[in-house]
Amino acid sequence: MELFKVTFGLIVIASLSATLSSANPGFNIGWGSHGGRSFSLFPEFYQFSCPQANDIVMSVLERAIANEPRIAASLLRVHFHDCFVQGCDASVLLDDSATIVGEKNSGPNKNSLRGFEVIDEIKAKLEEVCPQTVSCADILALVAHGSIVLSGGPYWEVPLGRRDSKTASLNASNTNIPPPNSTLQNLVTSFNRQGLDEVDLVALSGGHTIGLARCVSFKQRLYNQNGNNQPDQTLDKGYYNNLKSVCPRSGGDNNTSPLDFASPAKFDNAYFKHILWGKGLLNSDEVLFTGSAGTTMQLVKIYAEDEGLFFIQFAKSMVKMGNISPLTGFNGEVRKNCRRIN
Repeated sequence: MELFKVTFGLIVIASLSATLSSANPGFNIGWGSHGGRSFSLFPEFYQFSCPQANDIVMSVLERAIANEPRIAASLLRVHFHDCFVQGCDASVLLDDSATIVGEKNSGPNKNSLRGFEVIDEIKAKLEEVCPQTVSCADILALVAHGSIVLSGGPYWEVPLGRRDSKTASLNASNTNIPPPNSTLQNLVTSFNRQGLDEVDLVALSGGHTIGLARCVSFKQRLYNQNGNNQPDQTLDKGYYNNLKSVCPRSGGDNNTSPLDFASPAKFDNAYFKHILWGKGLLNSDEVLFTGSAGTTMQLVKIYAEDEGLFFIQFAKSMVKMGNISPLTGFNGEVRKNCRRIN
């Protein structure tokens, strides 16, 4: 019976994905190219040049997450915010300089994106063992994967071989990263722009099963959802009252609340169950179920019922997201320091 449920669920997801892809025939995942020649990303990219790469990443991550479990979600978010701007090229890691206007001060990132020191530590250790070999963009992909695995989530083989950008885009960071008060159509449009469909949208949103969000990200839902000084009517009343105690009408913008209040440090499918109960924290969480698209509503129900199916699709969607416009071959560079170009 369990095998039937998994098989049936995968068929449903595959069917939805095929339908959505046919609606976007110009989309091709691609693995990066240069001058018409294709350079594939593949898990064994550092097998000979730096075979210790993943072990080094995991050793630093284990200590960081043991010290602060929340950092796993923060590092996953850095990878997401990187890939949605110029592709997965580590542009998000660049500090402002005389020649670079970085992305760290964009609306979605300022006083919000965190975990850069963990990336710095990993890069420093890799430079000691394998100088100028492992790109910062690949570090972000490995760190996101390791954070999920160490939080109890699925394992997958991470395609590698990305190179680092020499540019950043503050404007694209402000434009391309969907805000927490997004409508469902905003989310779908934002993900489609990156070649990701509604199956990817719902699965990747499931990353909110770990981590915290600041009050400023959900305050609108509590006090002025539709510009009428009223709360979001889709919020469960008990949950609404709890959130008000954390997030007052004025002040407290940096107070935090778990995205998944039942198991905020464990990667599981509780996030989807909470959405069904009207207990999704962000507007962008709850609209996956209450928005007008039957596809996302159906997927929320599927993943709430079957954690295994969620894990399978999350891994597939992470690989797909990790392959948004990577720099490969002779494009970009391998930075010595992730915060600045060579």
